[in-house]
Amino acid sequence: GLMHDIGKSLSHEVEGPHAMIGADVAKKYGESPQIVNAIAAHHEQVDPICPESVLVAAAEALSASRPGARRETIEAYVKRLEKLEKLATGFKGVDKAYAIQAGREIRVVVQHRELSDIETSQISRELAKKVEQELTYPGQIKITVLRESRYVAYAR
Repeated sequence: GLMHDIGKSLSHEVEGPHAMIGADVAKKYGESPQIVNAIAAHHEQVDPICPESVLVAAAEALSASRPGARRETIEAYVKRLEKLEKLATGFKGVDKAYAIQAGREIRVVVQHRELSDIETSQISRELAKKVEQELTYPGQIKITVLRESRYVAYAR
């Protein structure tokens, strides 16, 4: 797993996909056939021959699906987070919205005097539907809507 992208370090010197370049290098330096295949198969350019190859390919797919894992420009990343926040602030009674965890979660703060608990709950469901309809994202996005009252007193 640690060597699966070794071909990226040589891809500017040698022609071809980095998975195949890395497999060739591993074979040249005496790695086992399982390691060579795990490197070659991690982008499904060759068939896996052992469980390690399947695991490396699965780990690669999981890692690549993380928001921001690929070479997404900072501008595109920020725009995606801003769009998520804008969807949330479009609801009546929403005071603030914060996209956190690289866009995998949004926290929405509503004005407690304007909305009831039932309306707050409805916002979370409606926002989830709106996000599903209007955004493209890997995995899931957790939506947390907060409605709170705070009362502070000081004893002297």
